[in-house]
Amino acid sequence: MQFQDVVKKFGETTVLQGLNFQVGRGDRVTLIGPSGSGKTTILRLLMTLEDLTDGYIYVDGHPLTHEERGGKRVALKPKQVSKIRKRIGMVFQQFNLFPNMTVLENIIEAPVHVLGQSTDQAKTKAQELLDRVGLGNRGDAHPMQLSGGQQQRVAIARALAMDPEILLLDEVTSALDPELVGDVLGVLQDVAATTDITMLIVTHEMQFAQDVSDRVMMFDGGRIIEEGHPDKIFSNPDNERTQQFLQAVL
Repeated sequence: MQFQDVVKKFGETTVLQGLNFQVGRGDRVTLIGPSGSGKTTILRLLMTLEDLTDGYIYVDGHPLTHEERGGKRVALKPKQVSKIRKRIGMVFQQFNLFPNMTVLENIIEAPVHVLGQSTDQAKTKAQELLDRVGLGNRGDAHPMQLSGGQQQRVAIARALAMDPEILLLDEVTSALDPELVGDVLGVLQDVAATTDITMLIVTHEMQFAQDVSDRVMMFDGGRIIEEGHPDKIFSNPDNERTQQFLQAVL
């Protein structure tokens, strides 16, 4: 995926200013930085939950929402956007499961209605994913009958059920009790180790970032102020702002 001269404004406030970066296929990239630095906005732009103010986003070389045509920036048709959007999955901070559906129904909803899979096909895949996240016997439960950590593992299974090429993780442990964090991160480490899914991660779990990332990007004021291999960023960052931030969170 590629961000090219991306600008995002909310009213008069510029959250991202001329942002340029690339993430290669199969790469795991973590965004760190203070609250309000624009990290989650990047994920929301990729999910088309926010509109781009200016610039371009490309997924696997294809424009996501806008393309350049005859020297002008032109919005793509919704059908084109949705075709590219299907390649991207996201796990949210607050789980976002449908409370009126069972766990299994939550997982098969999009594969059946968006990808056009048969219910049986979707159920088989959903059961495999539930086994994988350690919840094989909870398919008939409703979200409210599960702990926060279990709900988040269901949310991960739901995202994976769409066979995404890109998985976006937005502070997936920040709403959890500390003792539940390890289970969720363990599932994600397994996904990172056993698949070639591209991951773009926003997290304050620095150990997790160090364990799974190929690259860490430090954000401040809507810009990347430093990026590099996790060993370098976490042990010997060059930028003073990065040093201050890591001293505060580590």
